[in-house]
Amino acid sequence: MAAISVAGMAVAFPLGAGLALVIGAVLNYVISPVGNRLLLFGGILLVSAAIASNAMAYRGLSKSTKAGTKGIVLSLLCGVVIGLFYPFVAKALTGQNHLGPYTVYFVFAVGALVSNFPFNYAFMRRPVIGSPLSLGDYFKGGRAVHAWGVLGGLIWGTGTICSFVAAYTPMVGPATSFSLGEGNTMISAVWGVFVWKEFRGANSQVKRLLALMFALFVLGLVSISLAPVFG
Repeated sequence: MAAISVAGMAVAFPLGAGLALVIGAVLNYVISPVGNRLLLFGGILLVSAAIASNAMAYRGLSKSTKAGTKGIVLSLLCGVVIGLFYPFVAKALTGQNHLGPYTVYFVFAVGALVSNFPFNYAFMRRPVIGSPLSLGDYFKGGRAVHAWGVLGGLIWGTGTICSFVAAYTPMVGPATSFSLGEGNTMISAVWGVFVWKEFRGANSQVKRLLALMFALFVLGLVSISLAPVFG
């Protein structure tokens, strides 16, 4: 959220989720080596190239339409953190007396609920952009505002359960499931570029880099999708 507020969806998601895909897929494959290695890591390499294209496109914007290096740093930082969580899920789904995907999600949801209070309060008091907030500011939002947040949580939670179930399937495995789950990057980039117009006024070179980013992401995700089939 911090990265999105600074750099926008078209930058934060491709950089953050893309890096998370690379880190998470490699670590998950070490824990549970399922799928064609060449297709899986070839796809990861293509996604890495897409991340580089997106970063170059962002740096190519004029100074008046970007937030400097802070947006890139925040995006990469969150990518590292997100990429490190899924291997714990993979460990919980494998081995003797392992948990099922729905039980893992329940534990995951409890952890998210408990950790939300200290972490969210810390970020409210020291935001990366804007003035500090208090807990009272949370209750100033109307019902419609909070309803959108709850709806977003329901959608995200449903997708996460599906990801855990796919990771539990012997044919797919955690590495491929996590990598495909990060395909949300493409959807968010489309929204950022074409709906929110975050690259409005970009020159032709930046537009070419964005087109290259989309192409590389699609090829990378297709390669990763085929990894379980030819495993």
